[in-house]
Amino acid sequence: MLKHTPFHDFHVALGARMVDFAGWEMPIVYRGIIDEHEQTRKSGSLFDVSHMGRLHFTGHDAQKFLDLVLTRNVGQQKVGQSRYSLVCNESGGILDDVIVSKTRHHWLVVCNASNRDKLVRHFADLLRANYRGADDLDFDMSDQTESTAMVAIQGPKVIDRVSELLPVDVRSLKRYGFEEDEIMMTPFTVFRSGYTGEDGVELILPAKAAPLAGKLLAGKDHDGATIRPAGLGARDTLRLEAAMPLYGHELNETTDPISAGLAWAVDLTKEFLGAEKIREVAAAGPKRELVGLELEGRRIARQGTPVMKDAAVVGEVTSGTFSPTLQKSIALAYVDSHLSGEGTQLAADLKGTPNPAKVVKLPFYKRQ
Repeated sequence: MLKHTPFHDFHVALGARMVDFAGWEMPIVYRGIIDEHEQTRKSGSLFDVSHMGRLHFTGHDAQKFLDLVLTRNVGQQKVGQSRYSLVCNESGGILDDVIVSKTRHHWLVVCNASNRDKLVRHFADLLRANYRGADDLDFDMSDQTESTAMVAIQGPKVIDRVSELLPVDVRSLKRYGFEEDEIMMTPFTVFRSGYTGEDGVELILPAKAAPLAGKLLAGKDHDGATIRPAGLGARDTLRLEAAMPLYGHELNETTDPISAGLAWAVDLTKEFLGAEKIREVAAAGPKRELVGLELEGRRIARQGTPVMKDAAVVGEVTSGTFSPTLQKSIALAYVDSHLSGEGTQLAADLKGTPNPAKVVKLPFYKRQ
């Protein structure tokens, strides 16, 4: 049986088309993907992301354990700061990309819904194997995914609207900063982060208090700012315009962070699982690299589409769409490194027809 988020009844009441996503029944679309995409770019949208994993780490040695399994140096983080990081396997492949946050009393790791169980098993396996003395570390991990709710509120008019509704000056939060507070005796955490290329926040609160988010879900105009619900379909087109990687597309267990263009999220001066292999790739240079492609015409290059150069296959598309904002066909793809330079002319093999494409600078879209 599929799991339901605390907002499930809300989705059904609004007529959302629901789909199975990583074992959760989630809204893929309400009114239309383009409508919801444009709503996010112009004003604001609310996305239910309660399906994403929320793992809490507490105890004296929680930081030490996280430093063993994450690519970033979490010891440099301050209370109230989040960072994008990766969890890798021994071969340097990416098990998941996560956001790690340091609170006053614990560490929070937000992971992808499809990888939550895998990460929990991975961490347990490292403890059993006593990886670098991990079994001797004093810490506890608790999975609080199903006891909490999480929403992402994204768009250019979101910050002012949310600042008026929460007892937190969200305007003063720096990007990837967060604050903990409470409203009506209900604790919550608000993060200035997101996955759309827009400004906005992500909010975590107890599952039983999810109705408190109703004020943000109402969809009523307020000083020119409208926030409406949006589904996973628009979330995908938005993140692709912003060139944000998606696990299972740009990232997987056989892809290393250097090839994925994520060297900035890896601290190779410290030891963590996979560091040795990643150092080898960094020293030799990746054989292939993730690039952005702009295709001629309106046809879409879907995941798995071969990328060609002079009739030879030189890469493969990982994600593609027709950008509602740019009105262009765009794609992310891995190509041979010597062909990764901006302006390189390639082609996408669309069912046997070579469609001209060129390598372009990422991200495709950036809020001015």
